[in-house]
Amino acid sequence: HGTSHKYVARRTAELVGKTEFKMVNCHLGNGSSMSAIKDGKCMDTTMGFTPLDGIIMGTRSGAVDNSIVSYVAEKEGLSWSEMNNILNKKSGFQGISGISSDCRDLEIAAKEGNERAQLTLDKVCYQIKQYIGSYAAAMGGLDAVIFTGGIGENSASVRYEVCKDMEFLGLEVCEELCSKASRKEATFSTENSKVQAWVLPTNEELLIARDTKELVK
Repeated sequence: HGTSHKYVARRTAELVGKTEFKMVNCHLGNGSSMSAIKDGKCMDTTMGFTPLDGIIMGTRSGAVDNSIVSYVAEKEGLSWSEMNNILNKKSGFQGISGISSDCRDLEIAAKEGNERAQLTLDKVCYQIKQYIGSYAAAMGGLDAVIFTGGIGENSASVRYEVCKDMEFLGLEVCEELCSKASRKEATFSTENSKVQAWVLPTNEELLIARDTKELVK
């Protein structure tokens, strides 16, 4: 994900025509991470010692109260390796919804009235919104919010739910533009929005190739 965040930061700078700006990059997929990037440098990230930290993901729990681990282990008689397996492979979308680790399945189920699927979507959108707000505070402002990764690039509903009602932060988005922005470089913020909102497909392979070229020079 570090490579993805680096690519998106550089590409955003090219698109907005400047290098000194504050952005939050949301790499959302089966594995997700977010980064606060100021003037091209990462100030903070939801990733911790492992990718388990941060927001809920396909099967990962995201950040939890540390005491939960020992509590569940003692209550259920589970070993540390079994708890590690639960937190990494049986939690997140899969654990909360009880349906699937795939966001597309949850969106379909939610439309059909499945409350646990809707709860999962509400939870992840709420967490993303939380991080955007906290990162804006940490950077002393915000110029752009970027969505990339499988969910970020393809789920218009997640993007819109995250960004709506954030006018207080200077972010105003258009639902119609958001629905048309999937799978391509496109902005879905309004003309009056002080903060830009973008969909920006990541390209780790291209950045790896560029970095390799610089190294072999």
